[in-house]
Amino acid sequence: MDIYCLYCFRYIDVGSYGRNADGGVFQYCDLYHLLENDSLLPKGGVLVGDDAFPLKTYLMKPYSKVNLTKEEKIYNYRTSRARRIVENGFGILASRFRIFQQNMAVKVPTTIKIVKAACAIHNWLRLTSPTTYTPPSCYDYEDIVNATIIQGEWRSELSQLPSMLRTRINNRPKKIAQQVRDRYKDYFNGEWSVEWQDRMIK
Repeated sequence: MDIYCLYCFRYIDVGSYGRNADGGVFQYCDLYHLLENDSLLPKGGVLVGDDAFPLKTYLMKPYSKVNLTKEEKIYNYRTSRARRIVENGFGILASRFRIFQQNMAVKVPTTIKIVKAACAIHNWLRLTSPTTYTPPSCYDYEDIVNATIIQGEWRSELSQLPSMLRTRINNRPKKIAQQVRDRYKDYFNGEWSVEWQDRMIK
């Protein structure tokens, strides 16, 4: 994968109300049905999400119980690195297209067009002018030597967005999904471990 594909949007579903729960929006989009029918990801492939989403065999989320084991903390750290790409993508989009920092005083069909156009332009700029549109300082950087995360400039450029209700919809995990997550936990603490991960969870 080209490094400049990072922070690009490959699939968008526009039109749900902002106050709807992330998990609920997810369950009513086409992507969800493709994933449920096992017709999208390569064998063994998974997506990562935060605690608002249900744990599925194809969708990994953090361990959320208290008193996590060291192995569970490492799993959470490793999956949070992937989720940070998503967070940076949305943050960069919203900081570059200021229309997302205010209520859009247009009709819903126009709003949908604006969102789609902004995502398309964002992708085009990211792929054609990555160092100008998204210099390295604009997104989060992980300092593995000092075990810190240096926040990207988009965070200071972005006005505080209104918080949205994040409720959990049907998030009771099934045993097989828990087993898949446990296997990833074992991988991250075994053959897929990286030498700095212990420092990052302290």
